[in-house]
Order: sequence, then C-alpha cells, then structure tokens
Amino acid sequence: MTANVPDKPALEGLEGRWDDLWSERGTYRFDRALTTRENVYSIDTPPPTASGSLHIGHVFSYTHTDVIARFQRMRGKSVFYPIGWDDNGLPTERRVQNYYGVRCDPTLPYTTDYAPPYEGGDNKSGKAADQKPISRRNFIELCERLTVEDEKQFEALWHRLGLSVDWTQTYRTIADSSMRASQLAFVRNVARGEAYQAQAPTLWDVTFRTAVAQAELEDKDMPGAYHRIVFHPENADGTTGAGDDIFIETTRPELLAACVALVAHPDDERFKPLVGTTVTTPLFGVSVPIVAHHLAQPDKGAGIAMICTFGDLTDVIWWRDLSLPNRAIVGFDGRIISEAPDVITSESGLAAYAEIAGKTIFSAKQTVVDLLRESGELIGDPKPIIHPVKFFEKGDKPLEIVSTRQWYIRNGARDEELRQRLLDMGNEVEWHPSFMKVRYDNWVNGLTGDWLISRQRFFGVPIPVWYPLDGDGNPVFDQPIVADEASLPVDPSTDAAPGYSEDRRNTPGGFLGELDVMDTWATSSLTPQLAGGWERDPELWDLVAPYDLRPQGQDIIRTWLFSTMLRSALEDGRTPWKHAALSGFIVDPDRKKMSKSKGNVVTPAAVLETHGSDAVRYWAASSRLGTDAAFDPQNPTQIKIGRRLAIKVLNAAKFVYGFELPEGSFGVTHPLDLSMLTQLDEVIVAATAAFESYDHARALEVTETFFWTFCDDYLELVKERAYSASSDAAAKASAVIALQAAIDVLLRLLAPFIPFATEEVWSWTHSDGSSVHRALWPTGMTGGEGAVFAPDAAPALPAHRTLLGLAGQALVGIRRAKTDAKASQKTPVVSATIAGPAAALEELALASDDLKQVGRIETLTFVDGPELAVTEIVLEAGDA
Repeated sequence: MTANVPDKPALEGLEGRWDDLWSERGTYRFDRALTTRENVYSIDTPPPTASGSLHIGHVFSYTHTDVIARFQRMRGKSVFYPIGWDDNGLPTERRVQNYYGVRCDPTLPYTTDYAPPYEGGDNKSGKAADQKPISRRNFIELCERLTVEDEKQFEALWHRLGLSVDWTQTYRTIADSSMRASQLAFVRNVARGEAYQAQAPTLWDVTFRTAVAQAELEDKDMPGAYHRIVFHPENADGTTGAGDDIFIETTRPELLAACVALVAHPDDERFKPLVGTTVTTPLFGVSVPIVAHHLAQPDKGAGIAMICTFGDLTDVIWWRDLSLPNRAIVGFDGRIISEAPDVITSESGLAAYAEIAGKTIFSAKQTVVDLLRESGELIGDPKPIIHPVKFFEKGDKPLEIVSTRQWYIRNGARDEELRQRLLDMGNEVEWHPSFMKVRYDNWVNGLTGDWLISRQRFFGVPIPVWYPLDGDGNPVFDQPIVADEASLPVDPSTDAAPGYSEDRRNTPGGFLGELDVMDTWATSSLTPQLAGGWERDPELWDLVAPYDLRPQGQDIIRTWLFSTMLRSALEDGRTPWKHAALSGFIVDPDRKKMSKSKGNVVTPAAVLETHGSDAVRYWAASSRLGTDAAFDPQNPTQIKIGRRLAIKVLNAAKFVYGFELPEGSFGVTHPLDLSMLTQLDEVIVAATAAFESYDHARALEVTETFFWTFCDDYLELVKERAYSASSDAAAKASAVIALQAAIDVLLRLLAPFIPFATEEVWSWTHSDGSSVHRALWPTGMTGGEGAVFAPDAAPALPAHRTLLGLAGQALVGIRRAKTDAKASQKTPVVSATIAGPAAALEELALASDDLKQVGRIETLTFVDGPELAVTEIVLEAGDA
C-alpha cells in the first residue's frame, strides 16, 4: 500500500479543507438518477428556528442524526438528507423587534427604502415603548432580511460541524414553495371538512396579542392567593334570601364580574340541596345559578367554585358542557374592557365595575380585593399559595382566555375515530428509545380541543381565505371564500378575492381579506412535504416518502411530531416515517435543562474552535437517544477524550503506514494477527447491530474500546515484527497486512463519528479522491460487499480469539515490572517468568516471540499458576 502521509498530521485546519472538498465533489449529494425507493434512506431533518443563534443542544441532537445518515450512506443507501430553516413565526418577529428597534402597526402605510432605527442589533432596550411602529410590509421585509443573515451563520456552523446534509436540498418555511404547500394542505383540509373556523374561548397571549394552541402551553409555578368570598342566597323574587351564605375560594377575584354560575360535584352531599337554586354575586349583585358537574373538586378550596368566562380551561369546559352565558370582561390587551356586562344593572354594581374598567389584571385584582374588604364580603386575609399557571411557551405573562374567531384543524380531540387512527399510526412507527412512545400516546389521549392554527401576527404563511361583505359592509364569516389550488400561494391582505377586483376590498357588497397567518407549526408539520417535493416534484416525492427517519428533540413530540403525524393522516392516510429518533436534553453541571430563558445556554462556536469538530461530535455521539447529557464548558472532559481519539487515529495510521510490506505473495498467518482480526470481526458485527438498532452510542463504544486495545496492545506487540528485516518475511508480512487491514476497518467504523480525521487518513492511501464516507461499511473480514479481504486472500477466521487479550495482559505485566524496578522500558531483560493456567499459557506461547521482542527479553519462561501474572523479571544488570 502506497501512502502519502504528512510529516506531522494534525487536526487543525481539517474542517475547512474537507468541507470545501466535500462540497466540490458532491460527496453527500442525493443522486435521484441512480436511485430507486428500495435503496433510498430519507430523513425528515428538523428545521432549526432561524432567530438568533444555535446552542450546544442543537449540535448534540443534529450529530445524532448525522451519524445515522453517514452509516446508512456507507451501507450503500442513497441518503436523502435535506435541511430547512423554520424562519416564520413569533421567535423571528421578537428578534426583529429587538434587533432593529421596531414593531409592526398594520394601519401604517408602506415606506419605500425604509431604514430601521437600529442596524446590527444596537438596540439595547428591547422595550415595546422604545420600538418605532412601521407598516406590515416594512416589518416583513426586515424579517426576511434578518432571517437570511441568521441562516448564513447557521449554515456555516453546520458546515464546521461536518453535517453530511445535501446542501442542494434546502428550504425555508416562508419561501413561496413552502407557502404554497402549506396553503394547499389547508385548502384541502377545508374541502374535506377538517379545517373550520369558530367563535370560541381562546388561550390568548396579551404581550404578542395572538391566540395560542394547546401544544404551545407551558405551566410555570407562580405565587397566588386564595380569597374566601361570600355569595348570597336569592329568593324567587330576586331578593336576598334568608338561607346561609355560600363561601367560595378563588385565586381570581378580578373576574367576579364575569361569574356565570357556582359549581359543585353532583355527589357532594353538602351542596346537593343547593343545585338548581340561585345566588347573587358579591359587589355586582348578579343572579347566577348553582350547577353540578363531575369536574368540580370537593376537596379543593371550599368544595364549591365559581365559573367565570374565563379564568382557566376548566371554566371553558363547564361553560360549554352546561350551556352557560358568556360574560367575558378581559380584552385582547389583557385589561378589563370598559363596557360592563349587560347583567350588571344596579348602581352599586356599575360603580364597582367602573373601578376596574381599563385596568390590568393585576391592578383589577387588587381593586376588587379592596372593594370586597370594604363591603365585608371578603372573609379573612388571602391565603398565599404557589400554583401552576399557563403561559405561552415563548411568552412571559400568564395567558388569558378571550372569545375570538379562529381557524382550527380537527385533531381527534372530539373525533374518536381520528384519535384512534392517530394512536394506531403511533404503533406503526418504531420509536427510539421505545419508551418515548408513551409521551405521544399520552398527548393524543389528553387532547381537549382541536388544533388552533390561526395567529394574529404578521410574519407567517397567510390563511388563504376572504370573506364576503354584506350590503352593510359586515363580513359573512360562515361563507368564507377559499383560494383555488391553482392560484397558490396568495396573500389575502394584498391579493383580491376570486371574482372581485381590488377596488371592492372593504366595501359593502365587496370582500374582506383574512389578515391572520398560520401558526408556524401548521407549516413545520409539513416538513416531509416541503423537502420532498409534494405536489411540486412527484418523482422526488415517490422516492423519499414515507420517510425512513424523523429525528428530533423529545420536548416537541406534542408539537412537531404529533402535528406531522396528523397532517399525514389527513392527507395521505399513512405514517410520515418508519422510525422516530428522540434525543435527550443538554443539561448544565447542575442537571438543569439548558434554555435561553434560564441564561445557561452555551453557544457552540467557541467550543468547536477550541477543541475541534471531531471532538465535539464524539461528545455528542457518546450519549444514547433519549438520554440527557451534562455539559460543563469549564471542564468538557468527554470532548477532550474525543479530541485525543481523533489525534490518535492520525498518529496510529501514520505509524502503520510506515511499515513496508515484503515483496511476494503473503497473507495473515500469525496467531496473534489472526486473534486481532477475529476480535475486530466481532466488533464489526456488534457495531453494525447497534447502528441498525439506532444505538449509535453503543456502536461508538465497542469500536473505540477495540481501537485503544489495537493501539495500546496489538500495535505495541507486533511493531518489532513489522519493522523486522529478518529472514522471516511471512511473519513480517502477516503483521503488516493485519495492521493495514485493521486501520482500513477502523477508519470506516469511526467515520460517522469523527469524519474529518478519518477522511484525512483515508486520503493518504486513496489518491483517486474517493471518500471514506462513500466507502462501503465493513461487513466482516470475508464474504460479500464491504468485506476486508478478497475470498482468495482471506485469513482463516475465527482463530485464537483469546490470544490478543492474554498477550496484552502479559505486556502490561512486563511493563509494570520494569517500572517497579525503576528501569526504562527499553532496558534489556535477561529472563522473565510468566505464570498462569495451562490453557492460557499454551495459547500465550504462540505470541512469545512478539512478547520477547517488545519486552527486550532474552529468555521467556512459562510456569503453572492460578492466574496470569509476571512473577519474575531479571534485568540485564542483574537486578531482579
């Protein structure tokens, strides 16, 4: 083997050089011309959110995907490995607001050649009051501008990490092609009755002024207080009754004006006689009924609760199940609306309402408490508690529930047939690790409402509908005008409705364009379609769908994984992929999940620069799917181990390629060489089985363990024989052939994990420009494609399986004896004695020549003993 080995191999500079060559040569390009569905391995790669910067958790999970892609490619698969950017939605809008110091005001006209108040993120305030209002179109243009720049930075980092994605297969969720696919799926959902609009209670983020879906909720423990409040019994004529007052305990006294009933459990004997009677609300004097419902909790608070429209999601269920009136008092801005509910008619009630009108929820709560204290209807002091409060996962204020008109997609919450179909599809997918499936099942079984997909935001895929206006200019919402498929993509805020001219917009008898956009998940749920050319490139779609793999984080099972499964169920009636691989979280040294909100996120650029990409990839790949991994930037031990491995690969290969093969026809015949190859053959089987089970960490573990045995034991044991210029050319050739075969195999086994070091070494012996990442995965020492030896040159394996381990153990003993004697390892040995069981010694004797050469031993003696050990060593100077 002729090798072009550099004088001083080093990791530095490999990333840039090899990334350029891979791009130039199209090493990872998906070539559909040579592909059939049977030999495709397709990956539904997560599109990272293009808003800000990637963090070490992205490097962690995307490495897991990449090692699988590289393995499948080496197995002979044509790997479809695209990547996209999730660049629409709230995260992008928030970043643009803070970066440029602007906020969107749709009422403002478009400004040509607009220059934002800040460029380059110089806006340090981030406060809404300091942000300059601009038109919707200007705002969207800034979003486009910044996401493009962010995506360039993201792509550069992925190149540095060595992701083997096909950079010719990229997409953006806000691109025209993505908008068309998203709108097309929605139009078909509408046509099939799967998408609908409704006026209903909606979870609402008062900061972003938008609706929020169930999957985007996050519970946060917040301080609160129980307030014990008096409700008064009422006579049939509406006057206050003579019965006992009723006490309830609530954490939301500010919603008293929105109270529509009191509720108790139907089996609660304390309140059974009261069900069907009425009481009057404190402060506002409104008559409300006492009702029964199974969700009331007898052991919580006073055992009877007030139903308000709407304090929480349970209020919504009670309101819907019991057909109660809607007296919502919270506006879209999170303040109490100015107009009191019609049922408040008394002078005192209206006066009390006037005290809270226009106030924030926090201020209104304090005002109501003060009024209740004055009226004597607050009993005792509020009792402080800590309780879970629902937030939008990207928001920083508690959610409110307001009544709005929104678009929904049916998700099985109220359709048992669809719910069961989604559960059945979950059973058809192979989950890695398998215990992650229960999270999907729990989510499907726990759905309480259909998927709310409309958002009152700006940078997103427009909902492709318009509404006719009647003769008075009022929208007829129950007769939406849906875009036809051929016209997509459309923007109803600027495109006229079908059959109308633009001058009919917002005029009686004309049309109104929908201004809402779709939730970003409504587009991201279609990533298989976006990347795979659905309804755009049928040939490509037939090659890649359904996909082989969906890799992702475990925290978005309820959002991305579920929503993709739903869209596929509705559109294709099949699972979108065969396998789902779920990565764990990255946690800080205190085992807390890394997140931007906690301020403990580590960005990867400096880590990659300091330690190198192979080292960082090794750290990531050392963790199994579904397992959390700790990362300490001050002491990245695992990364340092990975760097040591990559450097050792370079140096060990350089050493091996320095041996010259004698002329002639030789093979692997020496027992020690056969032993090494036998163990390596077992490593190939184990690593392959691990990869096929999506256990990349196990594949790395068995390969790395053998690699260090190869370097520390085998290479040391045979190097004298491999260097030897003696007449035993066959023994020398056996060592050299085995060494080079082992390096060839180890490079391929390690290539998915440390792609830069392995490609560098591979290039030393492959001047034709071929890549280790296109080489066939080793299938064993002999037989079939990927075999190390041709059939006519194959060694007789398995053979002497235990010999390498025994020889390595003896070598350690010899070295330790010299160290204990305070002698150099190069010190000649007059004689050495090794004791051990007879069977072990008989095997070890086959490597005695190599042991004598590496230990510089003149006479080596074997004697019986209970265990293998060096019992005596006599150095040349006569010291024992």
